[in-house]
Amino acid sequence: MTEPARSTARDSVVAAALDLFAAQGFEATSVEQIAHAAGVSRSTFFRQFGGKDDVVFSDHDLLLERLREYLAETHESPWAAVCDASVQVFRHFATDPELARRRYAVVREVPALRDREIVTVFQYERLFDEYLRSALPGLDPLDSVAFAAAVTAVHNHVLRRLLRGGKRVPVSVLTDAYDVVLQRFGVHPDGTDPAADDLVVATFPRRMPRAEVTRRLAAELD
Repeated sequence: MTEPARSTARDSVVAAALDLFAAQGFEATSVEQIAHAAGVSRSTFFRQFGGKDDVVFSDHDLLLERLREYLAETHESPWAAVCDASVQVFRHFATDPELARRRYAVVREVPALRDREIVTVFQYERLFDEYLRSALPGLDPLDSVAFAAAVTAVHNHVLRRLLRGGKRVPVSVLTDAYDVVLQRFGVHPDGTDPAADDLVVATFPRRMPRAEVTRRLAAELD
């Protein structure tokens, strides 16, 4: 999956809005001021964004759409696909960490934006949960919810290190953490299964979800 395409016009509006929010506060900044600073009309602003808060969260709308497309593709390991999708979100924000930090600073200062951020995080978690249930029929909902929550929580923890620390955080920090998450769910980090043979002796961790055991056994029998 490629990074969400960036529109120069949208980017200029986002940058102008964040500058104004930092200088005079979110509540004190009007749509007219943002449009003027970005060099666009008020009507153009509303065509691109529904409101001031949408400027702050505009990347998430694009990312969620792209992740849905990515997860709709065929993946050898649904568990690894969820981790890969989350990594793509991290890469997006790590591409321009200064812009991400400016956005984060605005969100921290405005309670309504913090509330919306919680809702946005839940959208990713719900997307991952629903995908796992669809990709692994019979999967215990507790397993899909737990895995989706773990992936989202780990992503947010590593992303906050990037946003708060002021230093580069390699993507490998996140991918290494996901290897640990996968292992704790009894899934091999690379998502591969042993090669098929005439005689198959399979062992699985007790904690591995039943649907994952079924999927692997079916793959061996095929």
